[in-house]
Amino acid sequence: MEDYIVSFEHLGIDDVDRVGGKNASLGEMISNLSNVGVSVPGGFATTSLAFREFLTVNKLTEKINDVLTQLDVNDVNALAKAGAEIRRWVLEAPLPEKLNEALEVAYNKLLDGNEGMAVAVRSSATAEDLPDASFAGQQETFLNIVGLDSVKVAVKEVFASLFNDRAISYRVHHGFDHAEVALSAGIQKMVRSETASSGVMFTLDTESGFNDVVFITSSYGLGETVVQGAVNPDEFYVHKETFEAGRPAVLRRNLGSKAIKMIYTDQAHAGSSVETVKVDTEQRSLFSITDEEVLELTRQAIIIEKHYKRPMDIEWAKDGDDGKIYIVQARPETVKSRASGSVLERYLMKETGNVLVEGRSIGHKIGSGPVKVIHSVNEMDKVNEGDVLVADMTDPDWEPVMKRASAIITDRGGRTCHAAIIARELGVPAVVGCGNASEKLTDGQKVTVSCAEGDTGFIYDGMLDFELQENNIDSMPALPFKIMMNVGNPDRAFDFQSLPNAGVGLARLEFIINRMIGVHPKALLNFDSLPRETKQIVEKRISGYDSPVDFYVEKLVEGISTLAAAFSPKRVIVRLSDFKSNEYANLIGGTIYEPDEENPMLGFRGASRYISEAFRDCFELECRAMKKVRDEMGFTNVEIMVPFVRTVGEAKQVVELLEENGLKRGENGLKVIMMCELPANALLADQFLQYFDGFSIGSNDLTQLTLGIDRDSGIIAHLFDERNEAIRVLLSNAISACKKAGKYVGICGQGPSDHPDLAKWLMEQGIDSVSLNPDSVLDTWFFLADAQA
Repeated sequence: MEDYIVSFEHLGIDDVDRVGGKNASLGEMISNLSNVGVSVPGGFATTSLAFREFLTVNKLTEKINDVLTQLDVNDVNALAKAGAEIRRWVLEAPLPEKLNEALEVAYNKLLDGNEGMAVAVRSSATAEDLPDASFAGQQETFLNIVGLDSVKVAVKEVFASLFNDRAISYRVHHGFDHAEVALSAGIQKMVRSETASSGVMFTLDTESGFNDVVFITSSYGLGETVVQGAVNPDEFYVHKETFEAGRPAVLRRNLGSKAIKMIYTDQAHAGSSVETVKVDTEQRSLFSITDEEVLELTRQAIIIEKHYKRPMDIEWAKDGDDGKIYIVQARPETVKSRASGSVLERYLMKETGNVLVEGRSIGHKIGSGPVKVIHSVNEMDKVNEGDVLVADMTDPDWEPVMKRASAIITDRGGRTCHAAIIARELGVPAVVGCGNASEKLTDGQKVTVSCAEGDTGFIYDGMLDFELQENNIDSMPALPFKIMMNVGNPDRAFDFQSLPNAGVGLARLEFIINRMIGVHPKALLNFDSLPRETKQIVEKRISGYDSPVDFYVEKLVEGISTLAAAFSPKRVIVRLSDFKSNEYANLIGGTIYEPDEENPMLGFRGASRYISEAFRDCFELECRAMKKVRDEMGFTNVEIMVPFVRTVGEAKQVVELLEENGLKRGENGLKVIMMCELPANALLADQFLQYFDGFSIGSNDLTQLTLGIDRDSGIIAHLFDERNEAIRVLLSNAISACKKAGKYVGICGQGPSDHPDLAKWLMEQGIDSVSLNPDSVLDTWFFLADAQA
């Protein structure tokens, strides 16, 4: 019987040739990881011998090879015709008697008397899940199959799926000989996730390749909606090292719309055993799994990754009956784990335009071209080389034309769906989960699709200018000071950490508040008394979190901890919020609480705001977030920066207030840096330094306030220059005061990013670090190295 059927528990990773990558991996985990807490549902697999014998007995081997040998897979119509014909031959052919008998024995043993038990029938190709090709979604899976006759039909459907159009095309494009690939069907106990949740997770960040996190997606019901890209799932990032240290480790939570879920039907036949239904509004506004479940998934993911010694792509499901989490598939991740770490490829927009649509970005590339809106697989031949493919959702069936597209845009889907995996593998930029792109964009419309600006992908009107920069960073020349980065956007942290750097010299808290929160802190503290309309808007924003205040604090924690984890163990200097009153007023509910100032730039901001009775409760929320990141999560590489300190008295008060909120200088290694951005700060540097562990010079405001220039005024913009002699005198004074006191001094203003010659002058002054915008790091580094030579 073992010639035709093998139980998972008798399989291991060396059995790929016998039962394909997916089934070999299931066997490997059951055999080796069950005893360390990785839960995999049991089952059995048909062998590659059974598949080949099935083709031989039915005289299909040569017939199929003849058709495929003559086929041009780039001819979409010919591919569709050939695939349909071969699949019909397979489905009409009977299973060999010995395979029939072996299936019956193994199936009855799996049932163990439970006649109503449902199984999943999954495909597993013998060339599948190799380190250099994922084969994700190329063959079929059938869920909720009940009864021996239905299982046999599903096995034939799986066999036939080796000849899906997408699978034929994929093998040709990856250089696999059709005749060398066999198919195994895995028959596995169903996890009852129809009443719970399921999803996909990767043991690295899928977009940047950052290896220190587990990236988890989750939605309600059976996992196929996530895998197919039919739903926009919840997303979570967990930091591995923090998790293994036993500390709170969830870095990010993104609430997905989760509009539909897949559940069982009363039918139990391949193709009719499941259906999709709408998820009710209340459920959609909650996360589909708890933090505890996120951490349980992380635990199993880390065990699996360590066992396989490589980054993994894992499908999981939670059983609604027993409440347990199960692993239903695990394969090697095949795109980011292969990327060269020494060559940095960076796409940069050279101009901006009107944003037509936005969604989740896949990859970091930019593409442009005329739009082609496709409504079904039958319209694929409309897509020409260089078109921007737009659809409600792409399917792995579309792989033959996806590679023709300059970019892909979908209404639905998350970053772990099959189509996203294929887009990454093909190197095509994709923006998924846009909502209504297929309605808003029209055939022939020229657009630019940018995945180079973080988690959010933008579709701009028109063919905008962009460039590709490639740099080899294997041997960066040495410099006498440190180059740090200004990174405000946590979305880009995993990407930017791959640049040469000594950490983050400036992380702006207001960027996190603006982008991830969007609500005035007072509106959250006074949620119950908000006007009805504002309250409804805020209520929607805080979905998934326990309370309005928890939402604010946790989102700050997520943003700060993401930056801290990305650059750990290097220092990350986080500047406390420095919104002006007009900027705070732009937040939801902000106009209720903010004063109307004639000149907000010189008004209620920075340290003055923190120590005021009017804002102190908001400031305490920032302190609570900082304390959690440092003390509970253990990111002691985070340092605090205090902006816009007008007087030495304010310096004393704000440091005392930080201490009252559990953030005492020196405790748990905490350093508190002051933003040196007022002429008074540089002139009285010795006095200010009594209360701080160093300066970070803000050259923008320092220039504005020294020269009396409104930097937002176009009329006098030509006079704004950080290299002015008066500015240099103040800079020199601040640097020498820090050197004399033996304290840190860096600069985080725009000046060195815009003017490499200013960076060179600062280097000569003996500054400890220059913090640059990420897009200027490499150019400035090489300029300074040349200037030194």
